[in-house]
Amino acid sequence: MDALPVAERPGVPHASQIVDETWTGVTNGVMHACGHDIHMQSWVGTARNLIAAKEDWSGTLIMIAQPAEALGNGAKAMIADGLFERFPQPDYNLALHISAGLPSGKVAYSSGYALANVDSVDITVKGVGGHGAYPHTTKDPVIVGASIVTAVQTLVSRNVNPQTPAVVTVGSFQAGAKHNIISDEAKLLLTVRSYDDATRSMLLEGIERIAKAQALAYGAPEPEVFIEPDYTPSTYNDPDLTAKAASAIAAAIGADNISEAPPVMGGEDFSQYSRTDAKIPSLIFWVGAVAPERWQASQNAELALPSLHSPFFSPDYVPTIETGVASMTATALTLFEQG
Repeated sequence: MDALPVAERPGVPHASQIVDETWTGVTNGVMHACGHDIHMQSWVGTARNLIAAKEDWSGTLIMIAQPAEALGNGAKAMIADGLFERFPQPDYNLALHISAGLPSGKVAYSSGYALANVDSVDITVKGVGGHGAYPHTTKDPVIVGASIVTAVQTLVSRNVNPQTPAVVTVGSFQAGAKHNIISDEAKLLLTVRSYDDATRSMLLEGIERIAKAQALAYGAPEPEVFIEPDYTPSTYNDPDLTAKAASAIAAAIGADNISEAPPVMGGEDFSQYSRTDAKIPSLIFWVGAVAPERWQASQNAELALPSLHSPFFSPDYVPTIETGVASMTATALTLFEQG
């Protein structure tokens, strides 16, 4: 489920040789650079364990095999297709994801916010093009765009409470085609991260305000600001559910192998399952995927660990899957028993 358009680097016997075309028409090598193969193996293993132990618990087990997590719209599509109407509505939602910064055999969790709102913003800066030797006859969109890049950073540094996490990153700035031509347009692509809805709204409204105000200051035409409506909402781990799961996992894999971790600014569309009208308590936790010796070398500054989505990412498969299955099985059994 959900391989990524990343060409896996050779060096491991299981390196992917697959080449495919993305939904956007790009042909590229394909690998499981985010661990979704491990997620599905853990999913299958948990189902097998619970079915084998069905005399030991009572309730309704619902297994969601969701596609398109990497695109951020799989959960939303399943909910729209009637997931919680056509099938029983659960009392809890559980998920796991591997970690590229945690040793295999370990589990980490966050209570409360765990992952961020992820918004994509496109800004098309309009100008008046012309010869680079005669800038006074133009309205340079590169200058306007550069001012926007600088100014939007003040949203985090001067508008957000310093104790509230927020990120505004300009990931792409495209303009022009030749040294001596001032273009008539520039395009900025931004990713915006936050946790709470109020901070999200402030950042998005601020980006639009700043973009238009910077253009006005330079006498340039008003830019177009497009905020992608299909954003990924933040993931909130229900504290009571998290405490129950942490206790169950500690009993299953050992208290020394589970710890609380700070939230991250990545996104996960699992959050959609808790944002329906039912407000179902949810939890996603992290399963370590790095061979312990490689992790230890990284702590001693001998080795830099590749991140998720890296072509060099190579999980420690067997213990990672075993830990994922054991942790998820223990959590589910505890919830069936305690409610």
